[in-house]
Amino acid sequence: MAHRKNTLFNDPIYGFIAIETDLILQLINHPYFQRLRRISQMGLSSLVYPGAHHTRFEHALGAMHVMQKAIDVLQGKGVEISPNEREAMQIAILLHDIGHGPFSHATEEALLQGVHHETISLKVMSFFNEKFMGQLDLAYQIFTDQYPRKFMHQLVSGQVDVDRLDYLKRDSFYTGVTEGNINTNRILATMQVKDEQLVFEVKGIHSLEKFLLARRLMYWQVYLHKTSLAAEILLVKTLKRFQYLVQNEKEALRSEHILYPLMQTASSDSLEDKVLFHYLSLDDSDMIQLLKSWTKHADLVLRLLSSQLLYRNLPKIKISDTAFSIAEIEKKKAHLGGLAQEQSASPYFVFSGTISNQTYVSDETQLLILEKSGKVFPIAEVIQYLDFKQFSTPVVKHYLCYPKRVNSL
Repeated sequence: MAHRKNTLFNDPIYGFIAIETDLILQLINHPYFQRLRRISQMGLSSLVYPGAHHTRFEHALGAMHVMQKAIDVLQGKGVEISPNEREAMQIAILLHDIGHGPFSHATEEALLQGVHHETISLKVMSFFNEKFMGQLDLAYQIFTDQYPRKFMHQLVSGQVDVDRLDYLKRDSFYTGVTEGNINTNRILATMQVKDEQLVFEVKGIHSLEKFLLARRLMYWQVYLHKTSLAAEILLVKTLKRFQYLVQNEKEALRSEHILYPLMQTASSDSLEDKVLFHYLSLDDSDMIQLLKSWTKHADLVLRLLSSQLLYRNLPKIKISDTAFSIAEIEKKKAHLGGLAQEQSASPYFVFSGTISNQTYVSDETQLLILEKSGKVFPIAEVIQYLDFKQFSTPVVKHYLCYPKRVNSL
Protein backbone atom coordinates (compact mmCIF):
# COMPACT_ATOMS: atom_id res chain seq x y z
CA MET A 1 0.00 0.00 0.00
CA ALA A 2 1.91 3.03 -1.30
CA HIS A 3 1.81 6.10 0.94
CA ARG A 4 1.63 9.62 -0.40
CA LYS A 5 3.13 12.67 1.24
CA ASN A 6 2.44 15.28 -1.41
CA THR A 7 -1.32 15.56 -1.92
CA LEU A 8 -3.01 18.12 0.34
CA PHE A 9 -6.35 19.91 0.26
CA ASN A 10 -6.65 23.23 2.06
CA ASP A 11 -9.89 23.27 4.04
CA PRO A 12 -11.36 26.34 5.81
CA ILE A 13 -12.34 24.23 8.85
CA TYR A 14 -9.24 22.07 9.47
CA GLY A 15 -6.46 23.57 7.36
CA PHE A 16 -4.55 20.96 5.36
CA ILE A 17 -6.19 17.58 4.71
CA ALA A 18 -3.73 14.87 3.65
CA ILE A 19 -4.48 12.11 1.16
CA GLU A 20 -2.66 9.12 2.60
CA THR A 21 -2.74 6.44 -0.13
CA ASP A 22 -2.78 6.12 -3.91
CA LEU A 23 -6.08 4.22 -3.85
CA ILE A 24 -7.79 7.04 -1.92
CA LEU A 25 -6.43 9.59 -4.40
CA GLN A 26 -7.67 7.51 -7.35
CA LEU A 27 -11.16 7.33 -5.79
CA ILE A 28 -11.21 11.12 -5.21
CA ASN A 29 -10.13 11.72 -8.83
CA HIS A 30 -12.87 9.47 -10.27
CA PRO A 31 -15.67 11.36 -12.09
CA TYR A 32 -18.34 9.95 -9.72
CA PHE A 33 -16.55 11.48 -6.76
CA GLN A 34 -15.65 14.71 -8.57
CA ARG A 35 -19.38 15.12 -9.29
CA LEU A 36 -19.85 15.81 -5.55
CA ARG A 37 -18.23 19.21 -6.19
CA ARG A 38 -21.47 20.06 -8.02
CA ILE A 39 -23.89 18.75 -5.37
CA SER A 40 -24.71 21.21 -2.59
CA GLN A 41 -24.29 19.81 0.91
CA MET A 42 -27.42 21.49 2.23
CA GLY A 43 -29.87 21.27 -0.66
CA LEU A 44 -31.71 24.56 -1.06
CA SER A 45 -30.68 26.01 2.33
CA SER A 46 -28.76 28.80 0.58
CA LEU A 47 -32.19 30.37 -0.07
CA VAL A 48 -32.25 30.99 3.70
CA TYR A 49 -28.54 31.09 4.60
CA PRO A 50 -26.74 32.79 1.68
CA GLY A 51 -23.35 31.36 2.65
CA ALA A 52 -24.49 27.73 2.56
CA HIS A 53 -23.02 26.91 -0.86
CA HIS A 54 -20.57 24.27 0.32
CA THR A 55 -20.65 20.88 -1.37
CA ARG A 56 -20.74 17.15 -0.65
CA PHE A 57 -17.17 17.01 -1.97
CA GLU A 58 -15.64 19.08 0.81
CA HIS A 59 -17.82 17.39 3.46
CA ALA A 60 -16.60 13.94 2.31
CA LEU A 61 -12.96 15.09 2.49
CA GLY A 62 -13.61 16.69 5.89
CA ALA A 63 -15.20 13.52 7.28
CA MET A 64 -12.22 11.52 5.99
CA HIS A 65 -9.87 13.94 7.77
CA VAL A 66 -11.82 13.56 11.05
CA MET A 67 -11.55 9.76 10.59
CA GLN A 68 -7.75 10.10 10.29
CA LYS A 69 -7.69 12.06 13.55
CA ALA A 70 -9.94 9.51 15.30
CA ILE A 71 -7.62 6.68 14.20
CA ASP A 72 -4.58 8.65 15.44
CA VAL A 73 -6.22 9.12 18.86
CA LEU A 74 -7.16 5.44 19.19
CA GLN A 75 -3.75 4.23 18.04
CA GLY A 76 -2.17 6.59 20.56
CA LYS A 77 -4.18 4.79 23.26
CA GLY A 78 -2.95 1.38 22.19
CA VAL A 79 -5.82 0.31 19.91
CA GLU A 80 -4.29 -1.75 17.12
CA ILE A 81 -5.43 -0.60 13.68
CA SER A 82 -3.51 -2.00 10.70
CA PRO A 83 -2.57 0.14 7.66
CA ASN A 84 -5.21 -1.74 5.61
CA GLU A 85 -7.88 -1.06 8.25
CA ARG A 86 -6.84 2.60 8.40
CA GLU A 87 -7.22 2.95 4.64
CA ALA A 88 -10.54 1.04 4.59
CA MET A 89 -12.04 3.21 7.37
CA GLN A 90 -11.15 6.32 5.38
CA ILE A 91 -12.61 4.91 2.15
CA ALA A 92 -15.84 3.89 3.91
CA ILE A 93 -16.45 7.45 5.14
CA LEU A 94 -15.16 9.07 1.93
CA LEU A 95 -17.80 7.24 -0.13
CA HIS A 96 -20.68 7.39 2.36
CA ASP A 97 -22.48 10.16 0.42
CA ILE A 98 -21.50 9.25 -3.13
CA GLY A 99 -25.09 8.27 -3.98
CA HIS A 100 -26.62 11.68 -3.25
CA GLY A 101 -28.65 13.27 -6.03
CA PRO A 102 -28.85 16.92 -7.12
CA PHE A 103 -29.45 19.26 -4.18
CA SER A 104 -28.73 16.28 -1.89
CA HIS A 105 -31.92 14.94 -0.26
CA ALA A 106 -34.31 17.22 -2.12
CA THR A 107 -34.57 15.40 -5.45
CA GLU A 108 -33.84 11.78 -4.54
CA GLU A 109 -37.41 10.63 -3.93
CA ALA A 110 -38.61 12.27 -7.15
CA LEU A 111 -35.78 11.17 -9.46
CA LEU A 112 -35.40 7.57 -8.29
CA GLN A 113 -38.63 6.59 -6.61
CA GLY A 114 -38.25 4.10 -3.77
CA VAL A 115 -34.43 4.12 -3.98
CA HIS A 116 -32.51 5.57 -1.01
CA HIS A 117 -29.19 7.35 -1.56
CA GLU A 118 -27.48 4.78 0.70
CA THR A 119 -28.55 2.00 -1.69
CA ILE A 120 -26.92 3.93 -4.52
CA SER A 121 -23.78 4.54 -2.42
CA LEU A 122 -23.48 0.76 -1.88
CA LYS A 123 -23.90 0.09 -5.60
CA VAL A 124 -21.19 2.65 -6.40
CA MET A 125 -18.90 1.13 -3.76
CA SER A 126 -19.40 -2.29 -5.37
CA PHE A 127 -18.63 -0.77 -8.77
CA PHE A 128 -15.40 0.75 -7.42
CA ASN A 129 -14.50 -2.56 -5.77
CA GLU A 130 -14.73 -4.34 -9.12
CA LYS A 131 -12.81 -1.57 -10.87
CA PHE A 132 -10.02 -1.71 -8.28
CA MET A 133 -9.89 -5.54 -8.18
CA GLY A 134 -11.30 -6.13 -4.70
CA GLN A 135 -9.28 -3.44 -2.93
CA LEU A 136 -12.47 -2.06 -1.35
CA ASP A 137 -13.56 -5.38 0.22
CA LEU A 138 -12.66 -4.27 3.73
CA ALA A 139 -14.16 -0.77 3.29
CA TYR A 140 -17.41 -2.38 2.10
CA GLN A 141 -17.51 -4.70 5.13
CA ILE A 142 -16.95 -1.76 7.51
CA PHE A 143 -19.56 0.37 5.73
CA THR A 144 -22.20 -2.39 5.92
CA ASP A 145 -21.29 -3.35 9.53
CA GLN A 146 -20.12 -6.85 8.59
CA TYR A 147 -16.63 -6.43 9.99
CA PRO A 148 -16.24 -7.87 13.51
CA ARG A 149 -14.52 -4.73 14.87
CA LYS A 150 -17.75 -2.82 15.52
CA PHE A 151 -16.13 0.50 16.47
CA MET A 152 -14.98 0.96 12.87
CA HIS A 153 -18.57 1.00 11.58
CA GLN A 154 -19.66 3.13 14.58
CA LEU A 155 -17.13 5.77 13.50
CA VAL A 156 -18.69 5.76 10.00
CA SER A 157 -22.31 5.60 11.17
CA GLY A 158 -23.22 5.84 14.84
CA GLN A 159 -24.47 8.25 17.47
CA VAL A 160 -21.27 10.31 17.40
CA ASP A 161 -19.68 9.43 14.07
CA VAL A 162 -17.14 11.35 12.00
CA ASP A 163 -19.88 12.19 9.46
CA ARG A 164 -21.82 14.18 12.08
CA LEU A 165 -18.66 15.61 13.63
CA ASP A 166 -17.82 17.14 10.26
CA TYR A 167 -21.20 18.27 9.00
CA LEU A 168 -22.31 19.97 12.22
CA LYS A 169 -19.12 22.03 12.37
CA ARG A 170 -19.04 22.67 8.60
CA ASP A 171 -22.73 23.57 8.25
CA SER A 172 -22.47 25.82 11.30
CA PHE A 173 -19.48 27.58 9.71
CA TYR A 174 -21.13 28.16 6.32
CA THR A 175 -24.57 29.15 7.61
CA GLY A 176 -23.23 31.34 10.41
CA VAL A 177 -25.47 29.48 12.89
CA THR A 178 -23.03 29.32 15.81
CA GLU A 179 -25.24 26.97 17.86
CA GLY A 180 -23.91 24.09 15.75
CA ASN A 181 -20.24 24.75 16.46
CA ILE A 182 -18.98 21.72 18.37
CA ASN A 183 -15.60 20.96 19.93
CA THR A 184 -14.56 18.22 17.50
CA ASN A 185 -11.01 17.93 18.84
CA ARG A 186 -12.20 17.46 22.42
CA ILE A 187 -14.69 14.76 21.39
CA LEU A 188 -12.00 12.97 19.35
CA ALA A 189 -9.52 13.18 22.23
CA THR A 190 -11.93 11.30 24.54
CA MET A 191 -12.60 8.40 22.14
CA GLN A 192 -11.62 4.93 23.29
CA VAL A 193 -12.39 1.33 22.31
CA LYS A 194 -13.62 -1.28 24.79
CA ASP A 195 -14.60 -4.80 23.68
CA GLU A 196 -14.40 -3.53 20.07
CA GLN A 197 -17.14 -0.93 20.80
CA LEU A 198 -16.63 2.83 20.52
CA VAL A 199 -16.82 4.49 23.95
CA PHE A 200 -16.07 7.99 25.28
CA GLU A 201 -14.06 8.76 28.38
CA VAL A 202 -16.09 10.39 31.14
CA LYS A 203 -14.01 13.59 30.97
CA GLY A 204 -15.57 14.35 27.56
CA ILE A 205 -19.14 14.29 28.86
CA HIS A 206 -19.81 18.01 28.46
CA SER A 207 -18.47 18.11 24.90
CA LEU A 208 -20.83 15.22 24.05
CA GLU A 209 -23.69 17.02 25.74
CA LYS A 210 -22.92 20.10 23.61
CA PHE A 211 -22.80 17.84 20.53
CA LEU A 212 -26.30 16.45 21.26
CA LEU A 213 -27.72 19.92 21.88
CA ALA A 214 -25.97 21.33 18.79
CA ARG A 215 -27.46 18.59 16.65
CA ARG A 216 -30.94 19.24 18.00
CA LEU A 217 -30.66 23.00 17.50
CA MET A 218 -29.20 22.66 14.00
CA TYR A 219 -32.09 20.41 12.97
CA TRP A 220 -34.77 22.89 13.95
CA GLN A 221 -32.87 26.03 13.03
CA VAL A 222 -31.17 24.88 9.81
CA TYR A 223 -31.96 21.41 8.43
CA LEU A 224 -35.70 21.66 9.04
CA HIS A 225 -35.94 25.43 8.59
CA LYS A 226 -39.42 26.04 7.28
CA THR A 227 -38.41 28.17 4.30
CA SER A 228 -35.81 25.75 2.91
CA LEU A 229 -38.24 22.93 3.68
CA ALA A 230 -40.91 24.69 1.58
CA ALA A 231 -38.36 25.14 -1.25
CA GLU A 232 -37.34 21.47 -1.21
CA ILE A 233 -40.97 20.28 -1.23
CA LEU A 234 -41.64 22.70 -4.10
CA LEU A 235 -38.74 21.22 -6.09
CA VAL A 236 -40.18 17.73 -5.61
CA LYS A 237 -43.65 19.00 -6.62
CA THR A 238 -42.14 20.54 -9.78
CA LEU A 239 -40.50 17.25 -10.79
CA LYS A 240 -43.71 15.36 -9.98
CA ARG A 241 -45.71 17.76 -12.17
CA PHE A 242 -43.40 17.09 -15.10
CA GLN A 243 -43.76 13.33 -14.51
CA TYR A 244 -47.56 13.77 -14.39
CA LEU A 245 -47.49 15.54 -17.77
CA VAL A 246 -45.41 12.75 -19.30
CA GLN A 247 -47.58 9.97 -17.84
CA ASN A 248 -50.73 11.67 -19.09
CA GLU A 249 -49.22 12.20 -22.54
CA LYS A 250 -49.36 15.97 -22.22
CA GLU A 251 -45.59 16.06 -22.67
CA ALA A 252 -43.62 14.09 -25.26
CA LEU A 253 -40.51 12.83 -23.48
CA ARG A 254 -37.83 12.21 -26.08
CA SER A 255 -35.02 9.71 -25.42
CA GLU A 256 -32.40 12.48 -25.36
CA HIS A 257 -34.18 14.30 -22.50
CA ILE A 258 -32.09 14.31 -19.32
CA LEU A 259 -34.89 12.70 -17.28
CA TYR A 260 -35.77 10.04 -19.85
CA PRO A 261 -33.67 7.16 -18.41
CA LEU A 262 -34.92 7.81 -14.85
CA MET A 263 -38.56 7.74 -15.85
CA GLN A 264 -38.16 4.23 -17.27
CA THR A 265 -37.40 2.72 -13.86
CA ALA A 266 -39.93 2.08 -11.10
CA SER A 267 -38.02 0.70 -8.10
CA SER A 268 -34.63 -0.38 -6.78
CA ASP A 269 -35.26 -3.90 -8.13
CA SER A 270 -35.18 -2.56 -11.66
CA LEU A 271 -32.31 -0.10 -11.11
CA GLU A 272 -30.18 -1.07 -14.09
CA ASP A 273 -26.56 -0.02 -14.34
CA LYS A 274 -27.24 2.33 -17.25
CA VAL A 275 -29.91 4.15 -15.19
CA LEU A 276 -27.60 4.28 -12.16
CA PHE A 277 -24.73 5.68 -14.20
CA HIS A 278 -27.02 8.26 -15.79
CA TYR A 279 -28.21 9.31 -12.33
CA LEU A 280 -24.55 9.66 -11.30
CA SER A 281 -24.03 12.15 -14.12
CA LEU A 282 -26.66 14.56 -12.77
CA ASP A 283 -25.89 17.50 -10.51
CA ASP A 284 -27.43 20.74 -9.22
CA SER A 285 -26.80 22.60 -12.48
CA ASP A 286 -28.96 20.09 -14.40
CA MET A 287 -31.89 20.81 -12.08
CA ILE A 288 -31.40 24.58 -12.44
CA GLN A 289 -31.30 24.22 -16.23
CA LEU A 290 -34.55 22.20 -16.18
CA LEU A 291 -36.24 24.84 -14.00
CA LYS A 292 -35.09 27.59 -16.37
CA SER A 293 -36.47 25.75 -19.39
CA TRP A 294 -39.75 25.01 -17.59
CA THR A 295 -40.42 28.70 -16.86
CA LYS A 296 -41.36 28.89 -20.58
CA HIS A 297 -43.35 25.60 -20.59
CA ALA A 298 -46.85 25.41 -22.08
CA ASP A 299 -48.21 23.95 -18.82
CA LEU A 300 -49.21 26.80 -16.48
CA VAL A 301 -48.64 24.77 -13.29
CA LEU A 302 -45.11 23.69 -14.27
CA ARG A 303 -44.36 27.25 -15.34
CA LEU A 304 -45.50 28.73 -12.03
CA LEU A 305 -43.75 26.12 -9.86
CA SER A 306 -40.42 26.60 -11.69
CA SER A 307 -40.65 30.38 -11.48
CA GLN A 308 -41.43 30.23 -7.75
CA LEU A 309 -38.21 28.33 -7.16
CA LEU A 310 -35.90 30.19 -9.52
CA TYR A 311 -37.00 33.63 -8.38
CA ARG A 312 -37.45 32.66 -4.72
CA ASN A 313 -41.14 33.48 -4.66
CA LEU A 314 -41.67 30.67 -2.15
CA PRO A 315 -44.97 29.64 -0.58
CA LYS A 316 -45.84 30.54 3.00
CA ILE A 317 -45.42 27.63 5.38
CA LYS A 318 -47.16 27.24 8.73
CA ILE A 319 -45.80 24.84 11.35
CA SER A 320 -48.06 23.34 14.02
CA ASP A 321 -47.88 20.68 16.75
CA THR A 322 -51.24 19.34 15.56
CA ALA A 323 -52.49 18.33 12.12
CA PHE A 324 -54.18 20.98 9.99
CA SER A 325 -57.91 20.40 9.50
CA ILE A 326 -59.41 19.61 6.11
CA ALA A 327 -61.46 22.81 6.44
CA GLU A 328 -58.27 24.86 6.92
CA ILE A 329 -56.64 23.28 3.87
CA GLU A 330 -59.77 23.74 1.74
CA LYS A 331 -59.95 27.39 2.80
CA LYS A 332 -56.45 27.96 1.40
CA LYS A 333 -57.37 26.13 -1.81
CA ALA A 334 -60.43 28.38 -2.22
CA HIS A 335 -58.05 31.35 -2.51
CA LEU A 336 -56.42 29.83 -5.60
CA GLY A 337 -59.31 31.07 -7.74
CA GLY A 338 -59.19 30.00 -11.39
CA LEU A 339 -55.83 28.31 -10.89
CA ALA A 340 -57.52 25.51 -8.91
CA GLN A 341 -59.36 24.42 -12.06
CA GLU A 342 -56.13 24.07 -14.03
CA GLN A 343 -55.78 20.27 -14.41
CA SER A 344 -56.15 19.54 -10.67
CA ALA A 345 -53.53 22.14 -9.82
CA SER A 346 -54.41 22.77 -6.18
CA PRO A 347 -52.25 19.96 -4.62
CA TYR A 348 -49.19 21.62 -6.20
CA PHE A 349 -49.85 24.94 -4.49
CA VAL A 350 -51.61 24.01 -1.24
CA PHE A 351 -50.25 20.96 0.57
CA SER A 352 -49.57 19.63 4.06
CA GLY A 353 -47.42 16.96 5.69
CA THR A 354 -45.16 16.20 8.66
CA ILE A 355 -41.50 16.69 9.62
CA SER A 356 -39.67 15.00 12.47
CA ASN A 357 -36.38 15.26 14.31
CA GLN A 358 -34.75 12.67 16.54
CA THR A 359 -31.55 13.60 18.32
CA TYR A 360 -30.60 10.40 20.05
CA VAL A 361 -31.66 6.79 19.47
CA SER A 362 -31.89 4.90 22.73
CA ASP A 363 -30.96 1.39 21.58
CA GLU A 364 -27.95 -0.93 21.40
CA THR A 365 -25.95 1.68 19.46
CA GLN A 366 -26.36 4.20 22.26
CA LEU A 367 -23.66 6.59 23.32
CA LEU A 368 -21.42 4.80 25.81
CA ILE A 369 -19.36 6.48 28.53
CA LEU A 370 -16.21 4.86 29.95
CA GLU A 371 -15.57 5.63 33.61
CA LYS A 372 -12.08 5.58 35.13
CA SER A 373 -12.91 2.31 36.86
CA GLY A 374 -13.34 0.69 33.43
CA LYS A 375 -17.12 0.41 33.70
CA VAL A 376 -19.24 1.46 30.72
CA PHE A 377 -22.58 3.27 31.06
CA PRO A 378 -25.06 4.72 28.56
CA ILE A 379 -24.79 8.53 28.60
CA ALA A 380 -28.39 8.80 29.87
CA GLU A 381 -27.29 7.20 33.17
CA VAL A 382 -24.37 9.58 33.60
CA ILE A 383 -26.09 12.88 32.78
CA GLN A 384 -29.07 13.03 35.12
CA TYR A 385 -30.23 16.55 34.29
CA LEU A 386 -30.98 15.96 30.56
CA ASP A 387 -34.28 14.33 29.66
CA PHE A 388 -33.05 11.59 27.32
CA LYS A 389 -36.54 10.20 26.96
CA GLN A 390 -37.48 13.48 25.32
CA PHE A 391 -34.25 13.44 23.28
CA SER A 392 -34.88 9.96 21.94
CA THR A 393 -38.57 10.50 21.14
CA PRO A 394 -39.05 11.84 17.61
CA VAL A 395 -40.60 15.31 17.61
CA VAL A 396 -43.25 15.39 14.88
CA LYS A 397 -44.55 18.70 13.57
CA HIS A 398 -47.14 19.39 10.89
CA TYR A 399 -46.79 21.88 8.06
CA LEU A 400 -49.16 23.60 5.65
CA CYS A 401 -47.87 25.33 2.51
CA TYR A 402 -49.86 27.81 0.43
CA PRO A 403 -49.06 30.76 -1.87
CA LYS A 404 -48.53 34.15 -0.24
CA ARG A 405 -50.75 35.80 -2.85
CA VAL A 406 -52.23 34.02 -5.82
CA ASN A 407 -51.82 37.08 -8.03
CA SER A 408 -48.04 37.01 -7.30
CA LEU A 409 -47.63 33.48 -8.66
